[in-house]
Amino acid sequence: MKVRKVLATVLVSTFVLAACSGGNGSGDSAGNGEGSTAPVAFNSVFATDLETLDYTVSQRKTNSDHFTNFVDGLLENDSLGNLVPALAESWEVSEDGLTYTYKIREGVQWLDSEGNEYGAEVTAHDWVTGIKHAVEKKSETLYIVANSIVGLSDYIEGKTSDFETIGVKAIDDYTLEYTLNQPESFWNSKTTYGILYPINAEFLESKGDAFGQPSPDSILYNGAYILKNNTAKSVIEYEKNEDYWDAENVNYDTVKWTYNDGSDPDGLFKAFEEGTLSAARVYPNSPGYKDVLAAHPDGVTWSLPGGSTFNVTFNFNRGTYGATSKATDAEKADTQAAIRNRDFRLAILFGFDTRSYRAQNVGEEGADNSLRNTLVPTQFVTIEGKPFGDSVQTNLQALDTEAFGDVVLAEGQDGYFNPEKAKQYIEKARTTLEADGVTFPIHLDIPVNAKAEVSVNQVKSLKSTIESSLGTDNVVVDIQMLSEDQYLQATYQATTGAAGDFDISNASGWGPDYVDPSSYLNIYDSRTGDMLKTLGLEGSALVEGEDPSKEAKEAIGLTEYDALLDKANAIFENTDERYAAYAEAEAWLLNNVIQIPVNSDEGLPRVTKVVPFTAPDGWAGIAANKLKYVELQDDIVTVDQFDEAHEKWLADREAAK
Repeated sequence: MKVRKVLATVLVSTFVLAACSGGNGSGDSAGNGEGSTAPVAFNSVFATDLETLDYTVSQRKTNSDHFTNFVDGLLENDSLGNLVPALAESWEVSEDGLTYTYKIREGVQWLDSEGNEYGAEVTAHDWVTGIKHAVEKKSETLYIVANSIVGLSDYIEGKTSDFETIGVKAIDDYTLEYTLNQPESFWNSKTTYGILYPINAEFLESKGDAFGQPSPDSILYNGAYILKNNTAKSVIEYEKNEDYWDAENVNYDTVKWTYNDGSDPDGLFKAFEEGTLSAARVYPNSPGYKDVLAAHPDGVTWSLPGGSTFNVTFNFNRGTYGATSKATDAEKADTQAAIRNRDFRLAILFGFDTRSYRAQNVGEEGADNSLRNTLVPTQFVTIEGKPFGDSVQTNLQALDTEAFGDVVLAEGQDGYFNPEKAKQYIEKARTTLEADGVTFPIHLDIPVNAKAEVSVNQVKSLKSTIESSLGTDNVVVDIQMLSEDQYLQATYQATTGAAGDFDISNASGWGPDYVDPSSYLNIYDSRTGDMLKTLGLEGSALVEGEDPSKEAKEAIGLTEYDALLDKANAIFENTDERYAAYAEAEAWLLNNVIQIPVNSDEGLPRVTKVVPFTAPDGWAGIAANKLKYVELQDDIVTVDQFDEAHEKWLADREAAK
């Protein structure tokens, strides 16, 4: 995961991701070759506790950033973004593209949390156990493989209880076979996600419900590191797996993550200077930035934009009002009606200055670097040799020339901010809504972690530009200052759509699980979409009884989007046609302003001793977030060093195609 891969809170993206590598184009690492005196400890910070080690179940990046270092899967990413062997030494694909056969590396031992051999090798049977366990635990990531593997969807839905009918087989101890329902050119990228990782059956049975709890002894290890300590809001520590099958590419003896609540951004640089952090976010807007430049005038480098997209979401069916400035039921109903009105959402879209918002985090100099105007990165895949985003833009402009005829979706700029256009759409929305009895101004609650200085400044910027563009006689943004726990419960950690306590939120984002546009776009499928809860909605196929968000979905026409997804998903033989159909689906999503894309992960200023561009790199999965391969140097990375390494990395990627 981009992030790729998964949700991440704004607080996390503020300073954690820049500390190491990960995501397409953002890999940073070092080269401390033979005889080097480079550091043997990697030290970083975390903002959200490690809640589970069950790698087959959790989708959250705040968990997978850790457990990707503890357990290996079949394949992993190299520094150029290629998929290379991990525990699968080799693989074959049948001529019809339906059967994938992996030869499992022999002699790899499962280890306990003390680094002792458990007494069992990693075998093909462990992958069978892993997927069966994921189903039993109703994994958050079943959607990645449910419709891919033969028989798995029926097994999940209880139509069959015979696991032998499922298309995952251990042919022998070292031969694993998957049989697919349809060809998937991107299947191997799915193997870098936790749901397709191995579990030892005997250990799983011995642990019962304790398997995967956030304590070191709840899992077995076959990866580069072993978790030694996980103390909430304090510290997370790893030690090197001395018996790791690829130990020569593990460059630290220890890894330490220290809790940081974001209340003292300049403290990160101070910790870096003291030698207690290997890398640190720096903040151009903070008083301490002058100290950074004085100490290292050529030492502030910028990570490249990653694959995760952070957005502002609307709550189309709000069910919780613990954090609100609304005093009456009428005010709640008025806001809900406004949010379900497309013209109102268009007004918010065109009235929101995302560049100003982003500048609160990275300063004016880097405000454009990671701006994103689409959910799917424009360069994620190509259609007939041209970027995916080109087709999305063409389709979007055709859907509504008045609204989007002059909109450019290229990354690195704000494609939407247009106060004049925003005023036009708020007037249209007001006319319609007042005719239905809605009273203005509309009040929009947005929660924020009160201790996270940068996040607070971003939300204040959002409030300022929207109210300035639309007028406070039309829209008032009410900032809800919450504790960290309250904020997470209201947004990122809300377990249902009804539990989301906001009208608009900037608390989450999404990165792909595999290299296909569906990995982004399926998250808002009204039947099974994994991110529906961030819209206040539920998946109609996932709830028992009547869908509580049916009315809201009808109001925003989400079944039209389902039809476009179904059309695209039915195309497997021609990749260009498949991607073109998904471009139509994304254009619908943008045209209806179901969410507002804002920025990618990364694109952040930092000081670092992590030498550029030799860490794992990839759009999707969790393997690209490994600390394996990542090395440190003694001295800070300079701008010249980074630029030279970047140029070489780009050339090497091109040569490897």
